[in-house]
Amino acid sequence: MRGIPRVVWVLAGGRFVSSAVSFMMLYLFLYLTGPRGLTPAAAGVISGALGAGMLLGNFTGGRWGDRLGHRRTFLAASTVASVCCLVIPWLPTVALVVVTPVLGYVAATAGVSQGALVALAVPTGDRRRSVAVTRAASNAGFVIGPLVGAVLVTYSFTAMFVLEGLLLLAIRMATARWLPSEPARPEPGPGGERPSLLRSVLADRKLLALLPAIVVVDIVYRQLYSTLPVYLREHGQPVGLYAAVIALGSGLILLLEIPVTVALRHRSSLHIISAGYALVGVGFALFGVGPTAWLVVTAMVVLTAGEILYKTTATAHVLDIAPPGLTGQYQGLYTGAATSGTMLAPLIGGLVYDHAPSLLWPACAVAALLAAALVRLLARPATGATPAQPLAPAESVVSA
Repeated sequence: MRGIPRVVWVLAGGRFVSSAVSFMMLYLFLYLTGPRGLTPAAAGVISGALGAGMLLGNFTGGRWGDRLGHRRTFLAASTVASVCCLVIPWLPTVALVVVTPVLGYVAATAGVSQGALVALAVPTGDRRRSVAVTRAASNAGFVIGPLVGAVLVTYSFTAMFVLEGLLLLAIRMATARWLPSEPARPEPGPGGERPSLLRSVLADRKLLALLPAIVVVDIVYRQLYSTLPVYLREHGQPVGLYAAVIALGSGLILLLEIPVTVALRHRSSLHIISAGYALVGVGFALFGVGPTAWLVVTAMVVLTAGEILYKTTATAHVLDIAPPGLTGQYQGLYTGAATSGTMLAPLIGGLVYDHAPSLLWPACAVAALLAAALVRLLARPATGATPAQPLAPAESVVSA
């Protein structure tokens, strides 16, 4: 890990703390269907509103950072997100439909600029290593967060929101002095024009095909944070089991993601992503076999193996193909696709679970396996094309 800039380590430390206090992502659906007394479908609407704001922030937040500077954007957006989180317990339910998308937007914008700061701190081709460091920090936080959150919600959901908001504000204040002061600005194109995200994406057919697969798998994956805890609760399992399997997944990622990435550094990114998607499908199929504790744990281990394969590899793949001056917007493009499930998963999962709960897990499995097949097709070289060469050492150092 030599040569990684200090700013990457600082941002990784922030990711660790923010992941350790990301209680709302895990327990919002339970909060809405519990103390707020909403149905799963109604809770899905509010959770989906949060996701809609995040999706919009992911797709547009990178533009703010590329134009105004990622440091400035990160600090401003993270401050607003902290305040929004703090006030949630005292808002009427109808106001949540307005506040949650604002919270989602600013939180996502802060995340995009944070990711761009990490990417811009290192040269193209060496970004898997920095991505892996920040993901390792994030997953280390998730080992702690679900268990702490489970204790908090047992006594007070209000305390959960207040603690998360205050600690996010503390992170913003602590990291501000270490971030680079100069804003990142887009580099002009050959004719002096600003680079265009739309033109760049439309010119890359493989990226255009990859993005829908990313969206589908994220809708499947984020059932972990919406319908899965409700499914376990309704089948008599304690919230502690849910917290334990989430922490288990994060712990496995923390221990295995970097060594697995190093071992597979010479393999095609798309092949690795495809294999990861297939394992996610198998894991969700196991949820449908039964709600017993050992099956739930087994399913989590299998789908976590898939996450270890695809997340870092896909993140670094999209960042490395970003043209100069579009790093923030490509970060947002990938993050938008890779977090679209935050909006869509509660809506789709809640509706399916309301009307045909037995179909939810098989449908998730089929969707992830189809996405795996699509990405596998993208990995094939075009007819008559020269087979892809293994990555150069500088491009293959550790790989979201």
